[in-house]
Amino acid sequence: MIQADGLSKFYGDVKAVQDVSFSIQRGEVVGFLGPNGAGKSTTMKMLTGYLVPDAGQVKIAGDPVLGSSLSAKNKIGYLPEHTPLYRGMRVDRYLDFVGRMRGLGSGQRRNHLERVIDRCDLNGYTKRRIAGLSKGYKQRVGLAQALISDPDVLILDEPTSGLDPAELVRIRDLIVELSRDKTILLSTHILPEVSEVCRRALIIAGGKLVADGGLLELAAGQGERLSLTLLQAVDGVEQALLGIPGVDSFLGEVRGAQGRVRYDLQVQDRFATGELVAGLAQSESWRMVELRHTSATLEDVFLHHTRGGDKSSFVIGAASEDTEEAQ
Repeated sequence: MIQADGLSKFYGDVKAVQDVSFSIQRGEVVGFLGPNGAGKSTTMKMLTGYLVPDAGQVKIAGDPVLGSSLSAKNKIGYLPEHTPLYRGMRVDRYLDFVGRMRGLGSGQRRNHLERVIDRCDLNGYTKRRIAGLSKGYKQRVGLAQALISDPDVLILDEPTSGLDPAELVRIRDLIVELSRDKTILLSTHILPEVSEVCRRALIIAGGKLVADGGLLELAAGQGERLSLTLLQAVDGVEQALLGIPGVDSFLGEVRGAQGRVRYDLQVQDRFATGELVAGLAQSESWRMVELRHTSATLEDVFLHHTRGGDKSSFVIGAASEDTEEAQ
């Protein structure tokens, strides 16, 4: 449904996007991840035809986005990062206006308007001016305008940015519901959101596509992990752990509020190496609280691909004791 081949975009000497290629099949919901300035929004604008690439091409359901035909663009519903709303208009009149811009006849507009108002849970808000809505309801109106022509493809750029937790969950649930009959490309900085609604992720960094795969596949590519928690910090523990056969790298250190410290390791065989770590802790009289196997998270995958893959000295960050207990 979405085919990007060799997309590139330059702004003077700045290489915003460089030779990005990927394809998304019908019915897929794909997360599009990257740090600020990585080229996500530029890529999404090229997918919709809003920006013309300096090289490469985009096809939607086999039709080229650029050219005299509107066939490809008619299949796209687009929600930009900054929601395109006429805030002085009423919700219903704005959505009717968007329907007219999308070429819908009066009868189609009535039917489609009823459908998107119900689907985006805007009943009771249609006569209100957009300016008076909460940010969450403005996002719902933005999604409704993307859906008004019943497109096959949805391209959503930061649809939950700045929402409170309750609204974030509501918009996320709506995206899950939409995924039943739409192909969706979702850009977001909220990594748990991708884990909740997507099975595949694209990661872009420095304008280049650096990872593309299923979430489980990407996590498996990070190797096996061990997590060792001690009651208190121990001098020289990092060097001792790195000296154990089968330990590939020291991933990080997390300190708890009550002095506990967790050491995370990447290993070749978590079972065999786990026995060696337990033996070392016993022989060195480390006050061990926990030793467990862990799996790479989407955050680990993201950091690996956007920080050049070197996490040997990366400190994951301070955690409270409550967080440690929950983990």
